[in-house]
Amino acid sequence: MPALPILSPAPLSASNPIRDAIVACERCPRLRDYCRRIGETRRRAYQHETYWARPVPGFGDPRARILILGLAPGAHGANRTGRPFTGDGSGGFMYPVLHELGLASKPEASSRDDGLKLRHAWIASVVRCAPPGDKPTPQEVRNCAVHLAAEIEALKKVRVVVCLGKIAWDGFLAHLLLAGTIPRRSDYRFAHAAEYTLPTGLHLLGSYHPSLRNTNTGRLNRTMFAKVFVRARELAGLR
Repeated sequence: MPALPILSPAPLSASNPIRDAIVACERCPRLRDYCRRIGETRRRAYQHETYWARPVPGFGDPRARILILGLAPGAHGANRTGRPFTGDGSGGFMYPVLHELGLASKPEASSRDDGLKLRHAWIASVVRCAPPGDKPTPQEVRNCAVHLAAEIEALKKVRVVVCLGKIAWDGFLAHLLLAGTIPRRSDYRFAHAAEYTLPTGLHLLGSYHPSLRNTNTGRLNRTMFAKVFVRARELAGLR
């Protein structure tokens, strides 16, 4: 596969107001307290590491045609490493697929300084802090909506949104509803490989979340997951 290009600065580059606002956010005291405590106690395997323990901004290609939305950082994944789907089992399942399809420069994601780059894709989440039990409250999802809206507004070339799991799906629909893009959520039902074309022409795809509880039980396998992203590439015009 050809080397990925080095991108020039763009609205969602490494240091910018959107990223800075996410990292500095203190809107959800319960989540901020939980992330800090996890960062202080740490898992035994990571005792030697300094946890990020801050809200996690999205990352990828600022000219992305595909937006990939997850639920929230993992307590010992992105909350530790500071980058979505990095250093956990979900990323271990996802990045080899993205790499195989030419959307990621490497099949592994271990740290935010590992050199991994995305091409044509941006990865973010509807909640930017790790929630206890992977279950943010509805109010916490609403609190974080401003960050999702800001990133989406900056990603001018996105043609396809892939939502990983129902909470990400519902969070994106809430964004569309608030923006006046859709009149109601009930027209868009979540399912694995669900596909809709929005009134704006944007394509919406659904996938089961690549969590270990889904991948270890066989609810989601590599073939199922890859098919969603093959379709995303097609809809994004990436032949």
